[in-house]
Amino acid sequence: MPKIAIIGGGMAGLAAATKLTQQGKQAILFEAGPNLGGRARGINYKDTRLDNGQHILLGAYHETLNLLELAGVAESAVLTRLPLSLQVRDLNSGESFVLNTNPDLPAPLHILWGLLTAKGVIAKEKWAAIRFMVWMPLNGFKLKQDQSLASLLAAHQQSPTFINRLWEPLCLAALNTPLQSASAQVFLNVLRDSFAQKKNDSDVLLAKTDLTALISEPIAAYLGKSGSEVITGAAVESITPTANGYTLQTKEQQYQFKQVILACGPHQLKSFTESLPKLTVLTEHFTYQPITTVYLQYAGNVALSAPMIGATNSLSQWVFDRGQICGQHGLIAVVISAHAPFKQTQKALAEAVTKELSTLFPQLAQPLWHKVITEKRATFSCNVALKRPKNMTAYPNFFIAGDYTDSDYPATIEGAVRSGIDAAAALN
Repeated sequence: MPKIAIIGGGMAGLAAATKLTQQGKQAILFEAGPNLGGRARGINYKDTRLDNGQHILLGAYHETLNLLELAGVAESAVLTRLPLSLQVRDLNSGESFVLNTNPDLPAPLHILWGLLTAKGVIAKEKWAAIRFMVWMPLNGFKLKQDQSLASLLAAHQQSPTFINRLWEPLCLAALNTPLQSASAQVFLNVLRDSFAQKKNDSDVLLAKTDLTALISEPIAAYLGKSGSEVITGAAVESITPTANGYTLQTKEQQYQFKQVILACGPHQLKSFTESLPKLTVLTEHFTYQPITTVYLQYAGNVALSAPMIGATNSLSQWVFDRGQICGQHGLIAVVISAHAPFKQTQKALAEAVTKELSTLFPQLAQPLWHKVITEKRATFSCNVALKRPKNMTAYPNFFIAGDYTDSDYPATIEGAVRSGIDAAAALN
């Protein structure tokens, strides 16, 4: 049986390999780095297991959860499922916005109840948000023409306070793109899947372990047991079309394949355009957004009032208590999305975040250590009407996969998994 090449061991590559293996086909997955997972992987620091960025999953991530189940991972063993509960603290005023869904109501009534009973906003603002949420399903969560989320919110009379304390934090968390340029249609797609179908789709799923142990290692084990192969530390240096397929060249070896799935990042396509020039136009118009995660280790008895708390009018956007999430007591992770390049050093940035946290959470003292991790191209900018490429390319039996391909979703784990599955399904 001819094997299929998958280049890239991130979420899309792993999902494609798993789908092919499930179909009874054999894949060889090449990963340039020493570890699988791409932008969702574990790292070691000071005898502590961290992630290269603090991620969350949602109950609506059905394909990701199906993938884990196929790999033999029991959700309850590795993920804590929490009904949606949002708390966002304003650094300037000290006020808190609080929204709790109603566990006794079906979707989307559980969300509407949360908006109606939300704290930190006035009644007029709540009703405007409820009208907006009702408008969405009445219009099929579809816009006649894409526009910026900022303009859509303004058209639906969302107050500056509600935008600042709910819509903007959700936009940054989901799309990693500023409101002024973020695609309103993609944002509506996320709300459709998370809020309007099943009640538990809006649940927040927090990993009890690092993402390598959660996703990459179980999937790699499944692939190995099922006849496929995973090769790490094997950068594919070139892909050359042949009469019968493609020649892949690594530093150590040359391979021949009839079918290839290229599952690298969109900015990495240019590495292969010398021999495959038609790839150039697929993502040359893309721009990218960073995500920075600041880890702060406090004393082991330090804990926040909730495992995940938002912040506004601050550098810090989302604050995670990893003691409650995965038993790393006193370890706080702070996420800063879609930010301008930092001019200060990592030490100065950590100190600035520490100062903000001491205001937001007065019980916090000085941390024992810090670790700053920035992914400069964490995601593509999910801009208005962005043209995203299909899985199928202009080359026969050559497909691409990644969270950037044409789909309803922004650059998320679920988006990457869906793209990998779609690429695998497109193979003859």
